[in-house]
Amino acid sequence: MSEARRATVYFEPEIHRALKLKAASNDRSISDMVNEAVRLVLAEDAEDLAAFEERAVEAEIDFDSFVKSLKRRGRI
Repeated sequence: MSEARRATVYFEPEIHRALKLKAASNDRSISDMVNEAVRLVLAEDAEDLAAFEERAVEAEIDFDSFVKSLKRRGRI
């Protein structure tokens, strides 16, 4: 963790209390828990971006045409 950077983060009092309690019960620091949470959110964003890239080549269809095709196929 030699390259760690300091940042000031303000938590709502209830959130801060919950973090302190969870950190203590898991023998972890609040910093470790926040870093893990941020990593998870960033990983989800990366997955979403990859999905968008995969779907970028799909043909587009407007809403009206899609609804009409559902009706034609007896789906609605």
